[in-house]
Amino acid sequence: MDKFKNKYRIPSTRAQWWDYGQNAAYFVTICTAHRRCYFGSAAATGIQLSEMGKLAYNYWAEIPKHFPFVILGEFVIMPNHVHGIVIIDKPGNERLESVQPAAATTVETATTATVQSVTGGKNEQWYPGTLGVVINQYKRYCTIRIRKIYAGFAWQTRFHDRIIRNHNEYKRIENYIINNPSNWKGDKFMKSCIVAL
Repeated sequence: MDKFKNKYRIPSTRAQWWDYGQNAAYFVTICTAHRRCYFGSAAATGIQLSEMGKLAYNYWAEIPKHFPFVILGEFVIMPNHVHGIVIIDKPGNERLESVQPAAATTVETATTATVQSVTGGKNEQWYPGTLGVVINQYKRYCTIRIRKIYAGFAWQTRFHDRIIRNHNEYKRIENYIINNPSNWKGDKFMKSCIVAL
């Protein structure tokens, strides 16, 4: 384990060779602390969201309102985790091939006007502009609101991401997310699920 200022710290799980502020599509998984099932339960018709699960859903759906350079792909709120595709699509920046499927039908040029830059110059620094900032703010807003319902709510401190590199991978991950509720009984997250309430 590495040390920082003479204290041990856990190294980042983010890819050291990658700029998480550049345009790309990411598959994100965020788990609740101890994989507790705060967000609902599985039923024959799919996941039945609790009040906390509905908040997690609504805040996820609102991410582009707070981060205008973000496009959301498929996402699902499961009993103890969230899966979603987050696409960073800053105007004027090059896109990866994987960004094209969703961005081609949902990005409008008006996005450029709504994103505020720090410098205002030609080489604008977008703020906030990384996947980590987007996810941490999502977790923060959820935590503040959900703790009004259940004071013990918490997330795992980290989140998992995968850089989606091409259209085929994008479609495979998209299908995984769509089918996740129907596959819940065999899901590794279900096997470790602890009912919170």
